[in-house]
Amino acid sequence: MASRIQRPRKRRMLSLTVQGSEQPSPHFMTVTLGGEDVQYLERSGFDQAGRLFFADPDDAAEVFLPSSERWILQLTLQGGKQRPRVRTYSIRRFRPEASAFDIEVSLHAVDSPGAAAPGTRWARAAEPGTRVAFLDEGHSYAPVAGAAWQLLVGDESALPAILAILEQSAASLPAEVFLEVPSPDDIRSDIKAPPGSTVHWLPRTDAGAKPGALALDAVRQARLPEGRFCTFTAGESSLATGVRRHLVGERGVAKSDIAFRGYFSHGRASL
Repeated sequence: MASRIQRPRKRRMLSLTVQGSEQPSPHFMTVTLGGEDVQYLERSGFDQAGRLFFADPDDAAEVFLPSSERWILQLTLQGGKQRPRVRTYSIRRFRPEASAFDIEVSLHAVDSPGAAAPGTRWARAAEPGTRVAFLDEGHSYAPVAGAAWQLLVGDESALPAILAILEQSAASLPAEVFLEVPSPDDIRSDIKAPPGSTVHWLPRTDAGAKPGALALDAVRQARLPEGRFCTFTAGESSLATGVRRHLVGERGVAKSDIAFRGYFSHGRASL
């Protein structure tokens, strides 16, 4: 359920530490990761992401962090309590001057700490010096030659990738953005985007609504700009596939002009 991922030419497991964190809005936490190993991270694409290996703050056992890209083999040799949590996060922003980069974690169940996902618990508890491992997994989106503009669609899990795409896009490639977030307080006013871009913020007012449904409906009803465009859509799996199906079947968009990523399936725990 994804576009073809472009793997980095060379990669290695990075040993990093938390440099700092901040909470830009109620449902998001920005965590800065850094260390000497950042020099081995290849800057490869707009929606570049990687696997983060971390200790669950609720687990008192000492956790083994993998040291090789053959991490699955390494982890199978460890006891259950020694295995780290693993989640995939987009690189929100590079900080070369500090040998660091930011990831932005979408916080789930912020009002119910006991129900919070492992990534949420880790992000909220992460302190400077906390050790992690990170493995670059590459990117899937690259604007197609000849595109006049780009369509970016996602829910909160795709917000870091979409904001990174906007910041890295050429000034000549404006974007039409449909971005669903958990609440009105998560709307950003300080984002950077190419001139002529329009960002449609779609806060959910129904706490029980399925993530992505609002964004999918907005795209289906939208009057989009003229001209050839390229698309990046990601988030809950039915949002990503639904946008692709709509664009291909009802708007005649070529499949090759669409990058789509299902980050998670609503109601199912992530691996």
